[in-house]
Amino acid sequence: MLLRSCLFVLGLFLTTTSSAQLEIQVTRGIDNPTSIAIAPFAWDGLGSAPTDFAQIVDSDLARSGQFSPVSRRDMLSLPAAREEIFYRDWRAISTRYLVIGRVSQGTQLRVDFSLHDVERGVELFSGQVVSAESEARMAAHRVADSIYEKLTGIPGAFATRLIYVSVTRNPDGKDFYRLTVADADGRRPIVLLEGRDPILAPSWSPDGKEVAYVSFESSRPAIYRQVLATGKREQLTNFQGLNNSPVWSPDGKSMALVLSKDGSPDIYLLDLETKQFKRLTRHYGIDTEPTWMPDGQSLLFTSDRGGRPQIYRYELATGKIERVTFEGRYNARARVAEDGRNVALVHQRKGRFHIAVFDLVTERLTVLTETSLDESPSIAPNGSLVIYATKRGERSVLGAVAVDGGVKFSLPARSGSVQEPAWSPMLVEQ
Repeated sequence: MLLRSCLFVLGLFLTTTSSAQLEIQVTRGIDNPTSIAIAPFAWDGLGSAPTDFAQIVDSDLARSGQFSPVSRRDMLSLPAAREEIFYRDWRAISTRYLVIGRVSQGTQLRVDFSLHDVERGVELFSGQVVSAESEARMAAHRVADSIYEKLTGIPGAFATRLIYVSVTRNPDGKDFYRLTVADADGRRPIVLLEGRDPILAPSWSPDGKEVAYVSFESSRPAIYRQVLATGKREQLTNFQGLNNSPVWSPDGKSMALVLSKDGSPDIYLLDLETKQFKRLTRHYGIDTEPTWMPDGQSLLFTSDRGGRPQIYRYELATGKIERVTFEGRYNARARVAEDGRNVALVHQRKGRFHIAVFDLVTERLTVLTETSLDESPSIAPNGSLVIYATKRGERSVLGAVAVDGGVKFSLPARSGSVQEPAWSPMLVEQ
């Protein structure tokens, strides 16, 4: 089958596809969201601004479900500097907070912004973001991150990326797969790999510079890693049988994965420097879907060794294995939040598969979704949201839900289906 790796350099050589682009649809926010106004940012540069910075910040905060941005048509003034603010204008339209900003063009873009408390008539804080002009949208996302953290106490995750697999059906009835990376709002989709062979289980390196995934291009599943900045690919496994579920260790030096080369599917550890494999589990049952605890000292994985799929923990230092989940007949595909406490997973209840969060401290399991065929959860790096795949009619779409269940939105593609999402780690500013 034809399958090609698209060389891509972020911001320079972008292979995009409109059909892979996701559309944000907020379906539920919190009660009484906070009113906030994002005034249009002033532009100091040649021609027009590369993007509408204020609108991106506005959309990010609206998507969180916690804020209700003021429409521009309702704004009585459009300040871009502190001396231009008349707080009475904003009190008149019941605005709680106001954000103003100015973007300056030089060798790089510089975005200066400030957040104001309208009720008290004071500036809460000011900040600055510097970026390449090609990364203007990401600069706006970083502004939104700063505002979100100031007002909620939680780091924002708007300046992150998603990786997912989109599937479209050709006129001849055959499926066509694309491995796509996009901004967290679904914009700027970049196709990394495309062809008629299935692509599964994408995951991120801890520095966000590489991805790993399973491809069937060699007629059987094989695990690859790919450098985002150059497109360079490396095949890591191609054993007979199952090669699946690659996940980087938190230090980036090794990778947990699933192989069946020695019999039943088991969890293995691959040293990425020496290319040596270490078998971690040995059981006649199916051990699969590993995920790392943030401290790198243990792994969670799915196993049916108890008769039904449940989540287990493997301690690397001792090899000790213990069962983690007991509620319900089916718990699988665990993904751990950065705090090491909350675990997103697929939970079966009354014959339906839902996304749930399991608290490792209290051992409380909370079901977050009402849909019936939910799978592949991935937690945002700030721990606030879970993204997952679900069904809408005959299509697979991406959904997102807050860990407290209060905010929900969906991210369907413009055409075809979307599946296998994975949220990037926090990305270091370039």
